[in-house]
Amino acid sequence: MTAVHADRTELSVVIPMYNEEDVLPALVSRLRPVLDEIGAAYEVVAVDDGSTDKTAALLDDLRAHWPQLRIVRLRRNSGHQAALTAGLHSATGDYVASIDADLQDPPEKIPEMLDLARAQQLDIVYGVRSDRSTDSGFKRRTAGAYYWLVRRMVGKSVPSQAGDFRLLSREAVEALKTLPDQQQVYRLLVPWLGFPSGQVTYTRDERAAGETKYPLRKMVRLAIDSITSFSAAPLRIATWLGVVSFFTCLAMLVFTLTTYALGNTVPGWTSLFTVMLFLGGVQLICFGLLGEYIGRIYTAVQQRPTYFVASDSGAGPAQAVVDVTAAGPGADSPERVPEPRPRSSQLPPV
Repeated sequence: MTAVHADRTELSVVIPMYNEEDVLPALVSRLRPVLDEIGAAYEVVAVDDGSTDKTAALLDDLRAHWPQLRIVRLRRNSGHQAALTAGLHSATGDYVASIDADLQDPPEKIPEMLDLARAQQLDIVYGVRSDRSTDSGFKRRTAGAYYWLVRRMVGKSVPSQAGDFRLLSREAVEALKTLPDQQQVYRLLVPWLGFPSGQVTYTRDERAAGETKYPLRKMVRLAIDSITSFSAAPLRIATWLGVVSFFTCLAMLVFTLTTYALGNTVPGWTSLFTVMLFLGGVQLICFGLLGEYIGRIYTAVQQRPTYFVASDSGAGPAQAVVDVTAAGPGADSPERVPEPRPRSSQLPPV
């Protein structure tokens, strides 16, 4: 574990934001008093993920009165996980907490997470939802199905009902930085590290304001990314589908020959059509699964950064220059200019 030093930031709070103008005032009114009462040096890293509303302007106004607020702006909307990556790579604290801006995860739990990590020498503290009654029935069922599926395929190390509300030690953050994954899913990557961990439970609240940034389409995409990034099980499913279809066709062949031998042959358009549809469906499923994995190989070979930093209010004049993606696995941990930095590219402020 990293010892807490008096000459550096003890706690960083990373908040990915995309079009959060409606919820920002409520977020600040709850988060700032909590952090001010911790009695430790802290920073709040707000990552503006290419917002198109007044989020950027509101953050600038807030920073004028909140010196601990640090604003990292991405050049375009890169997605929640990419924005979270940018925040984790920018954070300087001995401990780094991540939380969404919608206030469904209570910021009042952050001090409890920090105390637990210090008391038990933990590198990871998960925020686990013990009550999701404020979510719709559909949301609860799909979330339950997601966690059941990833725990079955990836392993039981993935905490059930734990999202991106967590606390990480500096060692855990540095370990995440070294991973070469193009599409990072932190709710699976963090447990995979195997660092000592604990849990803090809480009741999930309703979104304080604004609209959800995770509609059904993005939830499905997250599930696909989670499974294909951490398990080859879908490819094995394709193999078993092929085995099942083979024996089904073999049984159909035996049945056809027996019927012919008994002289009970009848026009077989229906059975033929059914078998063709079945085989066609199995083949398309298998090709789709192969395509998902080949697409990930293609993305990894391209080595394109998942985000570009336009500006960072915490960087000095000499630091706001270029950061590029590390070339391949085994790259060094990201540093300030001129060393390469994996997963991001930072260009001069605009």
